[in-house]
Amino acid sequence: MSEILKQKCGEENYKRLEALNNPALSGFVERFVEICRPDSVYVCNDSPEDEVLIKKLSVEKGEETALNTEGHTMHFDGINDQGRDPKNTKFLFEPGETPEGLNGIDRTEGEKEIIEKLTGIMEGRQMKVCFYALGPVDSPFYIPAVQLTDSNYVVHSENILYRKGYEGFKKAKPNTFFKVVHGTGPVNERMISSDVPNRRVYMDLKTETVYSCNTQYAGNTVGFKKLALRLAIQKASREGWLAEHMFVMGVNGPKGRKTYFAGAYPSMCGKTSTAMVEGETIVGDDLAYLRVIDGACHAVNVERGIFGIIQDISEQSDPLIYEVLKTEGDVIFGNVLNVDGEPRWLGDKKPEPEKGINFSGEWFKGKKDDAGKPIDYAHKNARYTISLEKLKNCDEKLHDPKGVELKGIIYGGRDSNTSVPVCESFGWEHGVITMGAALESETTAATIGSEGNRVFNIMSNLEFLSISMAKYLECYLEFGKKLKKQPVIFGANYFLRGNDGKWLNGVKDKRVWLKWMELKANKETGAIKTPVGAIPEYPVLKELFSKLLGIDYTMDNYNEQFMIRVDENIAKMDRIIKVYSGVKGTLAVVFEELEAQKKRLGELKASKGAYVTPDKF
Repeated sequence: MSEILKQKCGEENYKRLEALNNPALSGFVERFVEICRPDSVYVCNDSPEDEVLIKKLSVEKGEETALNTEGHTMHFDGINDQGRDPKNTKFLFEPGETPEGLNGIDRTEGEKEIIEKLTGIMEGRQMKVCFYALGPVDSPFYIPAVQLTDSNYVVHSENILYRKGYEGFKKAKPNTFFKVVHGTGPVNERMISSDVPNRRVYMDLKTETVYSCNTQYAGNTVGFKKLALRLAIQKASREGWLAEHMFVMGVNGPKGRKTYFAGAYPSMCGKTSTAMVEGETIVGDDLAYLRVIDGACHAVNVERGIFGIIQDISEQSDPLIYEVLKTEGDVIFGNVLNVDGEPRWLGDKKPEPEKGINFSGEWFKGKKDDAGKPIDYAHKNARYTISLEKLKNCDEKLHDPKGVELKGIIYGGRDSNTSVPVCESFGWEHGVITMGAALESETTAATIGSEGNRVFNIMSNLEFLSISMAKYLECYLEFGKKLKKQPVIFGANYFLRGNDGKWLNGVKDKRVWLKWMELKANKETGAIKTPVGAIPEYPVLKELFSKLLGIDYTMDNYNEQFMIRVDENIAKMDRIIKVYSGVKGTLAVVFEELEAQKKRLGELKASKGAYVTPDKF
């Protein structure tokens, strides 16, 4: 290794780097030490002392503030640095190679720009070299990962969110690994990134590297979340596995049985509330790798923690998460309000505060921004960062090297007038194409301005694709062919409304749908075949509603919820066919499945009408 590394690392840190005996790593670190020009380099290993030091430095440097509860801290991002930046998040591609639908930039131009912005960005600061394991170490899922950053807050966050990786890196001696380079850039007196117009997040799929600068928001800087998901999707497409935006959970069945499910739900469609449903266990809430092991579909949580949206979390709505947020231990609150050392957030079911400190500085009721718009006391995208193992419902197989065997995969959308609450597919291809690849999320007037617009979101992964939709869907179908035991695919919709506009599903009804899916995945209950899939039989749901919720589930409830709305379903097939007609390279089987479902619906309408209740089948 070079003299510059010896000089910048010092004896102890140089030994840590040298002990890894990895020329690819040393070359990577050396290159960016020369570019970013930190005053010194600290090499993190897996020791508890390192974790304590990083957190201590983050508070001492003003990147986080200690709160009243022991172990709790708060971090602020800038008023204009509160979320992912799609416009400035780009892939580096060779000219003419950018897949359809992706935000790409010419590789030469992009590399030149990002290196210019990273040049000298760490002057006066210390570079941290951090090692993490995506998936359990000593596992078929394991991907080694290295981050270079000058932000103690970023390292503190990653230490909560990811498995330790130094010893695994030493053992594996990988030639390739996921890499993230992050520079905070100029900061103001509150230690907040102040050069947001020059914020950039660039991804190089060829070298499996993420570059990030002039930002602190974790979605742009904790590179092993959605940014590395893009790297993983491309890697998975080459190697024959799946990298997914999915929760993984265990659903308890009869006689002590536990059945594992993964689920993909777009934002505001019930993903977190499903993963955290009462009485079941959680393996992960956000990212999953799926592989074929012994002919079955196995999944792991890529992470070991949660970087979650805190708005509307309360003791009543989310008791398990709320308990962790009120208990001593390592918790980071992001962009909430600090009221004399107590965190406050929107929807915490407490009286609105009068004043405090938030991302805008000193906050008081009625404060407005430069444009005259009122500033909320906490941000709508305010976050919490916790370890999954702090949750009482954390599943015992969180770190199992083989992951968990999936018996079911759920695709949950949001629509008010089309899909039934729960439905089983006819098989892998039918489920993947008509449920996962046809996933939609209906907007609301409050967020978009016109209620009822349906936003297409293939597998809830559209924003994070690094390959074309056609290739992504082809990978899914090929993956299914390798499985001797295919998970059952289900569609879910918690947002159906009646003719009077009222919700037809209660908030806790998903407990019943999950229990039905658990029985169905284990072939312990029947179903009624419809053109869109198989729906539950009434007696089974009646018993489950009574047992789980103490509700008398009537036949009228059942008929209204599980009525097949033929015209609406045909309209959905038409929308999805139109989407894929514009995607080059879409396989013929995609159109065949969509057209076949449309034909079945047309035949049903001809024989039984436009609205068909279950008793008509």
